[in-house]
Amino acid sequence: MQERLTIAEQKDLLRLAREAMEHGVRGQALPPLDETQLTPNLREEGSSFVTLTVRGQLRGCIGSLEPYQSLAEDVRAHALAAALHDPRFPPVEAAELNGIRIEVSRLTRPVPLEYKDANDLLAKLCPHVDGVVLRDGPSRRATFLPQVWEKISDPVEFLDNLCYKMGAQPGMWRRKRLEVLTYKVEEFHE
Repeated sequence: MQERLTIAEQKDLLRLAREAMEHGVRGQALPPLDETQLTPNLREEGSSFVTLTVRGQLRGCIGSLEPYQSLAEDVRAHALAAALHDPRFPPVEAAELNGIRIEVSRLTRPVPLEYKDANDLLAKLCPHVDGVVLRDGPSRRATFLPQVWEKISDPVEFLDNLCYKMGAQPGMWRRKRLEVLTYKVEEFHE
């Protein structure tokens, strides 16, 4: 696992996420990011998911599994996308901004989980620890962050729901060998 972020770095990322969301919702361009003001942890490539909630209910969640830009830019981009481009929700409106809470999940790189069969897969998953990616060929994949275990604690139900999210029949993970990857997150919120 990469070096943990300091409390100050977490606060910086939450502030950047909030600024990006507010600028985007108000139709304002994002100011350029001054990377000289950032710590090395925030300048290095990183992947994140940004989750927006209102009174504990999901309002948007967008992220990436693989790093391709600085962690700070990644968080800004996903905060903006979660507010305006999550296809499950209408874009956030300015009147909602004060009620939205931001959660940032910093991801480790996903690693393949080797397993023999469905029972072995269940035995190797670490509920409440692992984020899980299911892949069925090059075009179908879905992920659940480790936080989803709080709502779906049964591993069978967790994998069934992940198949459904991927656009496959629940239980497909039992009948067909899927590529499974796991990752960890460092999660913090406002």
